Amino acid sequence: MNWTLAGLLILLITANGAPVLGWLLLHDRYHHPIDNNRTLRDRHPLFGSSKTWRGLAFSLCLTTPVALLLGMTWQTGLVIAAGAMLGDLFSSFLKRRMGMPSSSMALGLDQIPEALVPLLLIMPATGIGWSQVAVLAVLFLVLELSLSRVLYHLHLRKRPY
Repeated sequence: MNWTLAGLLILLITANGAPVLGWLLLHDRYHHPIDNNRTLRDRHPLFGSSKTWRGLAFSLCLTTPVALLLGMTWQTGLVIAAGAMLGDLFSSFLKRRMGMPSSSMALGLDQIPEALVPLLLIMPATGIGWSQVAVLAVLFLVLELSLSRVLYHLHLRKRPY
């Protein structure tokens, strides 16, 4: 794996891990759901209470400087963070439509959009191809599941997924 791909994987992990860091540092402070606790006609939340403005802010504010540290542009970090959070909101929206509660596990649906959306957005700027996007998405899925278990056992995550 070349440096660009490794750097993009680090940015994906940073973007998706930053909201957890926000929760660890601030607990319930500044916990304002993005959907403002709205429900749709199906009586399920739009996204759910675990998708917060604090998590979005942490992702954007942490991933951007990490991109600079990795020798990438701040714009790359910002696009990766925004794309990851958009993918996360998309998967949460789908899970709520399926009647799944906030923070419930849906293997693949919880990981793939969080990696795929930002990678698709960054493809033109980085020159990565479809096969590299696929490899990075699979690597992210495996790393996300592995790291999640470790963080759970260290009591840094509420659930092991």
